[in-house]
Amino acid sequence: MALDPRDLDPTTWLISGGRPVDAGAPLNHPIVPASTFEHGGDRIYSRSDATEGWEALEAVVGGLEQAEALVFGSGMAAVSAVFDLVPVGGHVVIPDDCYHGVAETAEQGVATGRFTMTKLPMDATSEWVDAQQTADLVWAESPTNPLLTVADLDAICGAPRRNECLLVVDNTFATALRQQPLALGADVCMQSTTKFIGGHSDLLGGVLTTRNPDLLAALRARRARLGASPGALEVFLMLRGIRTMAMRLDRAEDNAGVLAQHLRSHTAVSNVRYPGFGAVISFDLADSAMADRCCAALRIIRHATSLGGVESMIERRGRYAGQAHLPPGLLRMSVGCEATADLWADLRQALDG
Repeated sequence: MALDPRDLDPTTWLISGGRPVDAGAPLNHPIVPASTFEHGGDRIYSRSDATEGWEALEAVVGGLEQAEALVFGSGMAAVSAVFDLVPVGGHVVIPDDCYHGVAETAEQGVATGRFTMTKLPMDATSEWVDAQQTADLVWAESPTNPLLTVADLDAICGAPRRNECLLVVDNTFATALRQQPLALGADVCMQSTTKFIGGHSDLLGGVLTTRNPDLLAALRARRARLGASPGALEVFLMLRGIRTMAMRLDRAEDNAGVLAQHLRSHTAVSNVRYPGFGAVISFDLADSAMADRCCAALRIIRHATSLGGVESMIERRGRYAGQAHLPPGLLRMSVGCEATADLWADLRQALDG
């Protein structure tokens, strides 16, 4: 008998959902390295017809949010599918601090004359509420990347909006284990599965969830048309990763809370941002040169981009174009699952130096 996620704790569902149920079946869906299928069945071509691996992952993610899920070949593929819904001449609202790939996508749409755009501070709640009366796409992110501003999603997602307005929340940092925007009233929730769902820095992927059947159909059609399908191996790794996401996130979150407290007491650190949940911290050093020296001196914490892996990672986000709004010495740290004492010893020796 198939499991119902509504009957289970989310941590149990992540481990048990989406598995084969037939007698003699493997516990995990095997990788199916096939792009095309014999006519006469439900599948024809894997760019548009989900394989068993896709369906299993979508069942797990969707069940967690009591919604339908669509898996994509990357987080940016999922982002692009949503932005493709914006009509020509439409208006888009994004945070003034958000994932740079989202900002670049919006800015490219403006540059080509496809739509207009407004940027708002994520904590300007009344402006986000008002924007839903005029915009075609309202793209929220909470916590934001990398300033970790937390939005009032209750107010934003619960606000009335015109029928043509699509409200999307990037939930990558919090994950569905810490907040569920769809339950608050959002139309679509987006996560980069590269991050906490995958959890091992070895894949690219993205997922969209929605409770709206028409939106689901529109996004599924765009996934096929835009060629945004995930690979068979990547889906297998996403599905394997999500089984341990709850445990990994709990451990990383515990580490992050302790490290945030230690960082606040260090004389080299002028500001620490940590929302009290999740596994991402950002903090400021005096300037970009000091931040770069700190990254170079670390031995356990990896100097690398991305987040959500079992290993801790850090980088100066101002190294990238389009990040002029950030303090020059800002470091974003994705806290992993190592021993807390080892992480702090590594950070402390780098900061002391």
